[in-house]
Amino acid sequence: MTEFGRRTVLAGLLAAPALRRASAQANIQGTINLVAYAGIFQDNYTRTVVEPFKRRFPGVQVNYVPGGTSAQMLGTVRAQARDPQVDVVLMDVTTSHIANLEGLFDEITPAEAPSLAELDPAARAVGLDKFGPAVTYDHLVLVYDARDLRPPLATLADLWRPDLRGLLAISAPPNIQGLALTAMVEKMEGGDYTRSVDKAIAKLRTLAPSVQTFEPNPDGYSLILNGVVRVATGWNARAQLYSDETNGRLGVLLPPEGSVFQINTINLVKGSKNRPAALAFLNYALSQEAQKAFTERMFYAPTNAAVRIEPAALARTAATPANRARMIPVDWVGIAGIRDQWNNRWRREIIAASGR
Repeated sequence: MTEFGRRTVLAGLLAAPALRRASAQANIQGTINLVAYAGIFQDNYTRTVVEPFKRRFPGVQVNYVPGGTSAQMLGTVRAQARDPQVDVVLMDVTTSHIANLEGLFDEITPAEAPSLAELDPAARAVGLDKFGPAVTYDHLVLVYDARDLRPPLATLADLWRPDLRGLLAISAPPNIQGLALTAMVEKMEGGDYTRSVDKAIAKLRTLAPSVQTFEPNPDGYSLILNGVVRVATGWNARAQLYSDETNGRLGVLLPPEGSVFQINTINLVKGSKNRPAALAFLNYALSQEAQKAFTERMFYAPTNAAVRIEPAALARTAATPANRARMIPVDWVGIAGIRDQWNNRWRREIIAASGR
């Protein structure tokens, strides 16, 4: 064989995997319906994940369907159980766990979605190592009016400041923010949520008269920017983006007393009418490329352990060592089993104490 011939064969061997991948991608066709969060999440997820996926898989059309809250998404999937119209769902981990137990989501293997092999082990664990894994990590923060609030918010305990009476927006359970806040306040009071939340409930009861609303509408960030309240609970990713868009008007605090991760999972609906395309999207959403783009745009911490994030963006997530040290370990799958108890205690003992 001539030198030219050997080089030609070698080039063909090296190109073969890429050609096979390109061929497989070209063969995936059809439409999938993705149900996920609306608003600012939809805008940025479409830009950094959905649109690049469609360029990679030109034969697949992705319909992004705003799903409301995770509880509303669960209701949609339940209603369609006999004839699913949805293929992929992003929702919080406590709700996806319920869907997994009810048989609404399908199992996924690394052979079907190779990106699973790159995930942080905890990301697989929330899906019981077989269902939809974590796709983003976020954490609870306190957001406040950085322009008008003096002194600025500095600790979780500052929520009880007398000057904030009537100026708080706290998202109560069943919103997952309320569940996270319960675990945080229990730790602040010296307790352990895995044993009891009595200390948290008692402390939050004393906060209730200062709360203007337990159901911020449309959200706490908007209420602050519109001058309705001064402080609210919120998620770091959205808060960081709003802070940028308002030139720092919205302050963001990771409390020194600690915070907890909020986990969004990505799930394959059982009975999906286009399973190959749905799996291709799920795999791409978990890939290094997609995770890097979304983290650097919206400051969700990645679940792909192999990805490399720009340091400036990473510092605004809870993924840095210093911020991780503040995270309170929370078993969201375990909380899913007792969330109704917490919800009921909030209604009877906290919200009722507000007089609203």
